[in-house]
Amino acid sequence: MKSSFLAWIHRMPLIKRWALMHCVKKENIAEHSHQVAVIAHMLAVIRNTYFDGELIPERAATLALYHECSETKLQDINHVTKYHNPELTKEFKKLEEMAEQDCVNTLPPELREIFRPLIVQNEVDPEYKKLVKAADLISAYIKAMDEMRFGNDEFAHVKIRLGEMLLYYREQLPEVEYFLKTFSDSCFVSVDRLSAEDHQA
Repeated sequence: MKSSFLAWIHRMPLIKRWALMHCVKKENIAEHSHQVAVIAHMLAVIRNTYFDGELIPERAATLALYHECSETKLQDINHVTKYHNPELTKEFKKLEEMAEQDCVNTLPPELREIFRPLIVQNEVDPEYKKLVKAADLISAYIKAMDEMRFGNDEFAHVKIRLGEMLLYYREQLPEVEYFLKTFSDSCFVSVDRLSAEDHQA
């Protein structure tokens, strides 16, 4: 059989994030998924290195790469829209799971059971799912901070909301606290300053 799976993945750069907000720097779900994968991989490595973890960093990265697959069919849905009403949230989650199953079903039958626990979020191992969610929030928080750095006050409330959501993960996952203290500040400086800091290290 021929499969449209890769064709849907190939369209991820066309799906814009933050579609209802003014952005100084545009972002699509392919860029976001890559950043979340890098952060999830780093979080897993940090846990294993400093906090006696036994995660597989490559699995964390792979799960993060696929965590927005449903949006290739549904687009990016604004967080406040999705979560402001419990009944709407329930229906959105149903739609997302249907879209995830649709993605899996585009694969050749022999591959579906391999990809299902990577794509269908309800089947992702809870420990990895929590880590990827933390990485997802960190990525969005860095995005909000970056927009504000360029004077875009439209992200001020987003930064506050995401900061409050991250408090839970900072308390539950020590690797999140370590990551933010160690890596986040450098994301908001110029290339010249980054180069100078690297030479001083």
